[in-house]
Amino acid sequence: MQQSRTSSLNEGVRRREVFGWAMYDFANSGYSTVVLTAVFNAYFVGVVAGGAAWGTLAWTSALAFSSALVMFSMPAIGAYADLRAAKKRLLVFSTVGCVAATALLALAGPGDLWLAVLAIVLSNLFYSYGESLIAAFLPELARRDALGRVSGWGWSFGYFGGMLTLGLSLGYVIWAQGQGQSARQFVPVTMLITAVIYALASIPTFLLLRERAVPRPGAAAAGFGTSLRRLAETWREARRYRDFVWLMACAVAYQAGIAVVVALAAIYAEQVLGFKQMDTMTLVFLVNIASAAGAFAFGYWQDRIGHRPALAVTLVGWIVMTLMAGFATTTTLFWAAAVLAGLCMGSSQSAGRALAGLLAPEARRAEFFGLWTFAVRLSSIIGPLTYGLVTFVTAGNHRIAILSTGIFFVIGLLLLTRIDVARGMAAADAAHAGQGSRTGMPDQGAG
Repeated sequence: MQQSRTSSLNEGVRRREVFGWAMYDFANSGYSTVVLTAVFNAYFVGVVAGGAAWGTLAWTSALAFSSALVMFSMPAIGAYADLRAAKKRLLVFSTVGCVAATALLALAGPGDLWLAVLAIVLSNLFYSYGESLIAAFLPELARRDALGRVSGWGWSFGYFGGMLTLGLSLGYVIWAQGQGQSARQFVPVTMLITAVIYALASIPTFLLLRERAVPRPGAAAAGFGTSLRRLAETWREARRYRDFVWLMACAVAYQAGIAVVVALAAIYAEQVLGFKQMDTMTLVFLVNIASAAGAFAFGYWQDRIGHRPALAVTLVGWIVMTLMAGFATTTTLFWAAAVLAGLCMGSSQSAGRALAGLLAPEARRAEFFGLWTFAVRLSSIIGPLTYGLVTFVTAGNHRIAILSTGIFFVIGLLLLTRIDVARGMAAADAAHAGQGSRTGMPDQGAG
């Protein structure tokens, strides 16, 4: 087993460095689990918005605005990171920003709508930056034929981080409820727990993970405008990377469905099936266990059968899950749907990240993962906002909203058929081979 793991890594990469890389997944998963999925979303609708009919739409609109900011900034940030070999430095900045904004959520109480919106927009913005930057390290660490399993190691380890944060939060909630405290009193403490674990768990990443990229020639004299020009050049050359473009389109579709599950599962459980706060947290804890198992085991299977077929299997699973959740009239069927969602979530997230790494040219990994983040954040606007609008026009019918989410996975499955992995890898290799004659920097010659 030791030899198998070692052979999965590129030359010169030590296992402790992969551990440091995976620890960032461990660190930031607590944010997505506690803030976006299990606790603060329902708290926002029920307490901050006072249970108003517009509460769900306000929550999804805040996430959509934050995602729009990420969409229009992350690709250029990725290009800048490639030019200056600055992925790690920018990762530190985004981590500090997310930790601080998550702690700010603790101040949001009944009626503090704009404070809650500001904190969630900023925390989700910095969280997304960090997620994109850490993903860009994956091809530096893993061999091409092992991207699936190494990505799976990170995702599965990350879910354990989410379970740790959620477990500590759940323990505190149980104690607080025993003391007669309300959600107004104990939810802010869970935000502080999340911020502290994020900060502490990310330390090994910054101590162990190396920045292997080197600054491009003339990068020190280049400003942010150079990064934008480099990004524009990539857009103009999109035909060379058409399989990556198809992957982005596919990701917009299926990640829209996943974004609904992440942002609104707790709201659905409480509004449709009458789950209480502790029930919801227990449910999300179980989903994280299933997600960890799915990401770890599926990564090996993905490398064996191919990235595209593996992703297709998970999308079929998502379609089945939405049908189960939409027609569930008992908690038993909904719990079963939640377990299936966990298995699909871990495997599909890992598969998508590995496939993006496979199709990204070596010298432009941060930039291409910035484009990947553009697609994922666009999906984070489309999915939850669509769900919020459906509940708004159907007078709060969450069943219709969750069933409509299945359409995103169907579209994603259709778009996946357009991706030719071998052709996309060849385009990435050709781009790397020609990088020596095309640096993306301004002409340093006469004048």
